[in-house]
Amino acid sequence: MTAAIVFDLDGTLVDSLADIAAAANRMLADQGLAPLPEETIRGFVGNGLPKLVERVMNHCDMDMNRHGKLTQATLRHYTAAASARTRPYPGVQEALEAVRQAGMPLGLCTNKPEAPARHILQALNLEPYFGAVIGGDSLPVRKPDPEHLRAAFDALGQHPVRIFVGDSEVDAETAQRANVPFLLFSRGYRKSPVARIPHHSTFDDFRDLPQLIRSQFTA
Repeated sequence: MTAAIVFDLDGTLVDSLADIAAAANRMLADQGLAPLPEETIRGFVGNGLPKLVERVMNHCDMDMNRHGKLTQATLRHYTAAASARTRPYPGVQEALEAVRQAGMPLGLCTNKPEAPARHILQALNLEPYFGAVIGGDSLPVRKPDPEHLRAAFDALGQHPVRIFVGDSEVDAETAQRANVPFLLFSRGYRKSPVARIPHHSTFDDFRDLPQLIRSQFTA
């Protein structure tokens, strides 16, 4: 039996908070506003760049009529340095290699726009592992809409088992709505305790992931 494995990106495969926060703070600096702490911006991550900018603007009491313009400005800042401080979590590359060697195709489903997502994969030497990359602007919908996740699985072909690996409430809801098992990486950007996030299994070390994936075949 074969399985297709789809991963979230930010907070799952890579710790990208520093670069996301830097882009948001550069946008704020352009507007003559003070930067926000990374931990504040961490709470805004998870539903894509437009939602992150909306949350930043609400936090700073900015005119929401400028949301589209400031979203594009933030994207320009982010694209210019998307991998400056972003790094894979320990053990990610080894886990991806082990899963791929087991014959399981890998995909990516992220609310990050596709171009910077691909740039990060290339910069961190992760791109060769993925047969499909579906970004937040690849379709008219994004997570938690299940069609976003289904598109990533469909791009990998037909497989009897589909597994989604992510780190957040958004990822958990997406998996539930798509009716696929969800493996929760507990060191990512979740806002709730692990016990409150629906999941089939949880892990905090990527060395454990290949065995967790295998366990889904007998669950």
